[in-house]
Parts: sequence; C-alpha cells; structure tokens
Amino acid sequence: MSLKQNLHNLKEKYKGTKMAPAFNAIHTFLYLPNEVTHGGTHIKAADDLKRTMNIVIMALVPCLLFGMFNAGYQHYAAIDSSLRTDVLANFFTMDNFWIGIIKVLPLVIVSYGVGLLVEFIFAVIKGHEVEEGYLVTGMLVPLIVPVDTPLWMLAVAVVFGVVIGKEVFGGTGMNILNPALTIRAFLFFAYPTWMSGDKVWVYDAVNRTGTADAISGETILGSYAQNQEVVYSTFDKFMGFIPGSIGETSTFLILIGAAILIFTKIGSWRIILSAFVGAAVMGLIFNQVVAADIITDSSKFYGLMNTPWWEHLTIGGLAFGAVFMATDPVTGSQTNKGKWIYGFLIGFLSIMIRVFNPAYPEGVFLAILLMNVFAPTIDHYVVQANVKRRLKRTKVKTA
Repeated sequence: MSLKQNLHNLKEKYKGTKMAPAFNAIHTFLYLPNEVTHGGTHIKAADDLKRTMNIVIMALVPCLLFGMFNAGYQHYAAIDSSLRTDVLANFFTMDNFWIGIIKVLPLVIVSYGVGLLVEFIFAVIKGHEVEEGYLVTGMLVPLIVPVDTPLWMLAVAVVFGVVIGKEVFGGTGMNILNPALTIRAFLFFAYPTWMSGDKVWVYDAVNRTGTADAISGETILGSYAQNQEVVYSTFDKFMGFIPGSIGETSTFLILIGAAILIFTKIGSWRIILSAFVGAAVMGLIFNQVVAADIITDSSKFYGLMNTPWWEHLTIGGLAFGAVFMATDPVTGSQTNKGKWIYGFLIGFLSIMIRVFNPAYPEGVFLAILLMNVFAPTIDHYVVQANVKRRLKRTKVKTA
C-alpha cells in the first residue's frame, strides 16, 4: 500500500476527531487536496496559499545559502583579515559553508520544529485546519537573528511569537502583527545583550581560535553608530560580505527575491519602492543636517547621520525588511494609495530609529511593527477620502 493511500486511510479514520487537523495538514503538505467545488460560479486561479508560501520560500533560499557562506567567511576573515582582500577567491571554500551548515541549519530546524508544533497543538485544540502561514515565518526567523543565537532562546521566542503574534488573533490571516517580527521583537526586549549588534554576529569557536575576543565583531551599523572606521567597501556592503543577521546582509540577493515576489504579484512593488524612497529621504535630511554643521563629530549621532543616504539602503536589515516583511499581505495596507504611505513611513522611520538609537542601531523591525498597527487606519482614511471625493463629484454632476 502506498504512503499516499496510508495517509488517506488515516485521514478518513480520524475524520471528525480532534486529531483530524493534524492528519489533514500532513496529507495536504505532501499531496494536493482532492476536494473540488461543485456548481455555481467560482474564481479560477492557479495560486493558493500553499503555492504562494512556496514562492516566498524560494525567493528566500538564495539569502539562506548566502547566509550559510557568510557565517563561515566572517569567522575566518575575523581571524585573518587578509582574506577580505580577495573575497571571491574564498567564496567556494567548503569550510565556509560547513560552518554555515553547523550553525544555521539548527536554527532553521528549531524554528520550523517548534513553530509547527505550536500550530498543530492549536489546530487540535481549536479544531481548525493547520494553515500554511508558518511555512514562510519559519524561514524568515532564522534569517533575521545573529548566527550565534542560542537554540533554546530561539525556541522560547518562536513559542511567544506564534502564540501572541498570531494564534491569539485567530491564526493565519487574522494577525495584526507580522509573526516573524514579533519573534524578533521578543528576542530584542527579552535578551538585549544578544541582539545589540556586538560580539554575537560572528561565529565564535573558542576551541578553534583559543580566544573568543579574537573573533568577536560588531555589525556594520554598530561601527557607524560608534563613529568608528568602517573597513568594508561598497561592493562588500551591496553583495553582503559584512557581519549581520544571517539573511539580511546581501542587498543583491534580496533584490533578486524582490523581483521574484513582484513578478509573481505576491509582493507589492509600491510598498518596496516607497520604503526605499522613505529611507532615502530621511537619509538625505540627516546628511543635510551634518552638512549645515548643526551636528558636530562629537555627537553620538554623528556617525550614522553622516552616512551617505544611499549607503543606508545597503546596510542593516532595511532591504530585507522592506522586501520580505513589509509586503506581508495580512499586516500591510490593502489600498494602493495606502501602500505608498505605509511603505514610505516604514523607510522613513527605520532610518530615524537607526540614527537616534545608537545602543541598537537597527530600526526596521520596530518601524514595520509600528506601521502594522497603523495600516488599518491608513486604509480607513484612504477609503474615506475616496468616498468623499466621489460624493463631491456626484453633487457637482447633480447640480
């Protein structure tokens, strides 16, 4: 008897019981549902929730693979700085990928294992189907944390994020906050020393180097915030050969992911573009403040204020957040005009928080969570403005 038939038999056996959602989820994940609609008029489309989630995951895979390489590359480059002179020659070194495998894959496994377990438990308790929403969240979470994040810490954060960020609102499609960013926010506020951008962003192997301090390293934003000299070239920053969260360093691969999401009409190009425009505008404002000598180099804000506006777009998690987080169709704005406003404010606030919070110079996740809360309000006023404009047009025609 085939695996498909066995699963089908189990599905029928437990039909109507509390365990039905669990077996339905496994069957649906492995095979296409055999239910079809009958009668009436139905919208015919090739996409469904599972296909949509799979496309987003495929757009994230390049960032994951590069993050695995970069984990090893940053480790060896911290030990021997001469490796940075010819980064491409070291790209295909298996030692780099090996460190990535042993450090990054466990994070992915814990994220999916714990998150899906919580999803299954809630599905069984509440008696609803297991949604595919966590397929993307489970991939996003490992990509937005430091490479040395303890697995137990990630597990606790995932439980909090899935329960508080999604399930209490009713599950997939009902949440008002992005679950992955809720998990990241929990980690930031519960374990700030691990998320501060200092000494946890480079793989720390004491036994290999003899001293942990020899390979501890800050994110590039941490260096800017402390007004330190940055040794990375524009090429390094754009391609991603810099310390940072696992999947958010390579702007080049993130833009490829953006092209995939826009081409498949899963991600809104309006939100992505307006987020970059908002960040550029805020960066230009700060550059003008520095140029006018309003802020001197003795100020703790000077380093990031003096960073060229275009460079703000290629460092930190701005690009990753704008492409993969802000475009979440559940928590983002739904109207076209609202998407422009929503995205612009995300980019604008991201740079503002980044500059004015030197202790943690990365504000994109806070900006997106804030705008998640205000997205319904933005859409409300956009719709009301359209209604008033149409009423005014009707009165003019009537008169």
